[in-house]
Amino acid sequence: MSTPITTRLKRRLASCLAIASAAGMMLVGLPAAPAQAAPGDTAKITTGKRCDQLHLGKKYPRTPANSGAPGSRHHDVYPGADEQYFFDNLFKGFDSLPAPTPQQLGQVGRTDDDIDAWDKKYAASKDPDDMRSGIYARYNRFKDTAQNPNVPFGKWMKRFLINNEINNHKGGAFERKTVRDFNMIGPDWLCEVTIEIRDKDGKLVARRKYDSYNQKLNQFGEFKSNGKYRSNQLKADKIIMRHKDAKFDFTKNRLVMYAGEKATRGTTNQYGALNKALQGERNTTGNPVRIYERRATGKGVFPTTKYSKSYPVMNPDPSKGSRGPLNDAAFDSGRTPKEAKALQRQYQQVNTRSGLGRGPGGIDFSTLQLQYVGNPVKGKGLDYSFKADYMPDEDENPGYGGQAKLQLASDAMFTWLALTPDKFWVNLNPDQPDRIMDSAFAKTDAGRVLLEADLAMKHDFANALNPDKHAGARRFWDTAPRRDGMPCFPMVRLWIEPKTAKVREQDGGIYILDAPLKVSTEWMDVKYENPGARVCKLTDPEKRASETLLRANVIPEVEKRVNTTATYADLRRVYASRVAAEWIRQQDAKTPTDFRKIINSNAVDRWKLRGPNEKWSKTETWQRYMKSYREGVEWFELRYGGKVYNQGVGGVDFSKSPKRNITGTRFQVEHPRLPATTKTSVRAEISARESDTSYLGGNGAGESDNGGTPAPSPTPTDPGKPTPTPTGPGTPDPTPTNRPGPGETGGNKPDPDGDLANTGSDTPVGLIAGIAAAAVAAGAGLVWWKRRRNAMG
Repeated sequence: MSTPITTRLKRRLASCLAIASAAGMMLVGLPAAPAQAAPGDTAKITTGKRCDQLHLGKKYPRTPANSGAPGSRHHDVYPGADEQYFFDNLFKGFDSLPAPTPQQLGQVGRTDDDIDAWDKKYAASKDPDDMRSGIYARYNRFKDTAQNPNVPFGKWMKRFLINNEINNHKGGAFERKTVRDFNMIGPDWLCEVTIEIRDKDGKLVARRKYDSYNQKLNQFGEFKSNGKYRSNQLKADKIIMRHKDAKFDFTKNRLVMYAGEKATRGTTNQYGALNKALQGERNTTGNPVRIYERRATGKGVFPTTKYSKSYPVMNPDPSKGSRGPLNDAAFDSGRTPKEAKALQRQYQQVNTRSGLGRGPGGIDFSTLQLQYVGNPVKGKGLDYSFKADYMPDEDENPGYGGQAKLQLASDAMFTWLALTPDKFWVNLNPDQPDRIMDSAFAKTDAGRVLLEADLAMKHDFANALNPDKHAGARRFWDTAPRRDGMPCFPMVRLWIEPKTAKVREQDGGIYILDAPLKVSTEWMDVKYENPGARVCKLTDPEKRASETLLRANVIPEVEKRVNTTATYADLRRVYASRVAAEWIRQQDAKTPTDFRKIINSNAVDRWKLRGPNEKWSKTETWQRYMKSYREGVEWFELRYGGKVYNQGVGGVDFSKSPKRNITGTRFQVEHPRLPATTKTSVRAEISARESDTSYLGGNGAGESDNGGTPAPSPTPTDPGKPTPTPTGPGTPDPTPTNRPGPGETGGNKPDPDGDLANTGSDTPVGLIAGIAAAAVAAGAGLVWWKRRRNAMG
């Protein structure tokens, strides 16, 4: 009778602990015994083929000394520049193909011969309708052979046809690249090797296919283009790496993941834990388990056809759309956590070769923010790139809501272009219910975000004034001007305005490197008073002293929240779009662009309130403000007189957008890889080396460079022999044409004065920060209020 796997594992671990404990008691200092296979377990290698023959189409006579992952550290990163590779992604060019009619299905056939005939016809004609027929024939074949033939065409097209093509072709291209890069050639290297472990009764204990296996180095290799481990594979690794029988001793083997992207947090945690466990069991300081990252972005090569999908974002022409990896990721993400989790499960089912990346839930869309726009050449739209954090564990907690976040950033950019800057303010003031915000601005999500942020800031300011929660608040109340021994707080207004954005104008576009926001405050008299409110009549010097104390002790906490917390993420998102819009305005003033008809048109119907915010009302927000004004949002006791006070404040003004163009030298030092990363992101998702950040973009005119011109792949180094160019089996690597993108056009344009860049205002830009407070006075008066109650007890 066979023993269950979990029982055998427990016995092995218990045996190891018992041996280690005994050794510790009787023979301190002797090596601990390694884990052993359960009695009777045996290993078998069932498949495998030489890597050079399988992936490169050639047998090399010997294995060079420099093959495999260099170094010996647990986690190593290739020091060279990030690379790229290309794969055939034909069906992506047909991702909006309509579902076939019964008549069309009856005309195209359903056999392999029918499909081959259509493929040959398309190869000769390049007529999209020929490939349309070939795809419909494939759908017929699927319906004839699948266990569940009733899958709708759209779902089949996306999940089975396009995703399987990406997974297989990208996975295969990455495997070929890895074999080349790490010289896995000659007789020592086998690929697609399957290891089986069976118990004494012949029952399967573990089965694992390794992408590579070096028989002399005793090294298993796992190729992951996305840097993400698979739990079922790791489960088998834990058994195999501890196995030893009369024929195979895998307790001396090493496991190396060859990652094409930054290893995920789960990978580093799980591989790190296994490495540490095996180090203890093998009594070694070496690393039985390693991760070697050689960053490379896979770019799919596909045609742009009349059946290619485009999206209604980042394009000034309502008859056209945009295309790019960001659009696909955002619009394919789930709308809710539940939907996102279901989509992530579906992705992982077909993501057997890691070609689909981390899946639709891999991006934390709540952090999505515009970081680059290119030169808006007329007729070409513009290239754009966004950045967003990765989700720590996309399988358990996937990202969602990408479409809404991308739509907001795009709508905001066009709102800032369409409306004149004098409309970019909001005002929650108890004395001015008729001056909440401009009526056109109130029709947009950008306006909604500003007004809601204003109200949120009032509540956060009230919280920041609580001396029981914040030391700064205690310092303020201890030193505020007093009347009758009680600290007084003046009626002040607060507003959010831009700090100077840090940008780099280069390569024909603008990199938005940092776009911080500032919380400002000053005295303001308000006529409206709550019944029973205690009003302090302060002198002008006392008012100025209160402002100074607030700025020093309370405002920093509120400003920190505005710039970092999720509550204000949408505000930061629309402000980054504000910086981009100002750049587009400047370029259009020099040369007419596709955006000219939009700029200052005051027509915002294309970018009005959407989705769940469709019925949003500025008046309803003002009423919520007044409710909190009357009833309070934060109560605390000041022990100066046993009284309880309640307060709140706010305001937002984006009428100005100051920015400073940093020097080329500073940009190169602080962001050496950003131009290349941004250029790549227009065509494919790419991760940043220094953080868990993803860069994704697209082109606003729905254009595609079809992957660019791929550089020739280096051949493996075979010492003492000529280095022929191997050709992989199957379809040869495509060589599409290239279109200039970010990083390719234009040159560095230094900021001649080292001053703030022109924002389009007639006022010298260096003065904008100084006059912002005055500018906002016309429309952003926001107040603080107080009431007292008898102290409890």
